[in-house]
Amino acid sequence: MLSTLSKKILMCLTGLFLAFFLLIHFLGNLQLFLPQEQAHLQFNAYSHFLSGNILIKIVSYVLYLSIILHAIDGLAITIKNKKTGGEYQSDQRGRASKWYSRNMGILGTLILIFLVIHFQNFWYVYKFGAPPLDAKGNKDLYVLVIAVFQQWWYVLIYVLSMVALCYHLIHGIHSAVRTLGLYHPKFVHWFKVIGTTYSIVISIGFALMPIYIFFTVN
Repeated sequence: MLSTLSKKILMCLTGLFLAFFLLIHFLGNLQLFLPQEQAHLQFNAYSHFLSGNILIKIVSYVLYLSIILHAIDGLAITIKNKKTGGEYQSDQRGRASKWYSRNMGILGTLILIFLVIHFQNFWYVYKFGAPPLDAKGNKDLYVLVIAVFQQWWYVLIYVLSMVALCYHLIHGIHSAVRTLGLYHPKFVHWFKVIGTTYSIVISIGFALMPIYIFFTVN
């Protein structure tokens, strides 16, 4: 059994890896903002490259494992906090902390539900389904993205999930840096600014993708 400290460190390391992966995923998906014809072929070529690269495959397995460990570890920590924390402790936290820091379990659950839906719509269909091929012979992931992002309800779910992600990242990065002992008092302000800025930019950037496609792509 892992100690509480070990669980927190595992939570930090998997969380920081996932936060870094979000940046890589975000940069790749920026191609969706290109003119439609260019985005179509370029995005599919990019997806084909990722699916055939052995290094990327190894990273993807680390990603899947990190998601699972982060979710399980988060659940275990949340349950333990519920058991050990009384009304007095909750009230004290309520006065001293932000609402999202007290509801990381709920935010994490919402993000996990979104990930299941997201994986089913894109990753599962791309890997195990029979998507059409584009003019270059690559699996046409772009067409799948367009089809999904033409559904207003999915766009709404996506945007709301990015709001949850933003708050989850703001607290998660802040907490991870402190737990790992990197939170030097001299640089506390800059850690907050950088972490918050990163969280907002990534979340807004992802949220704009389905909105852009919904309103501009036919």
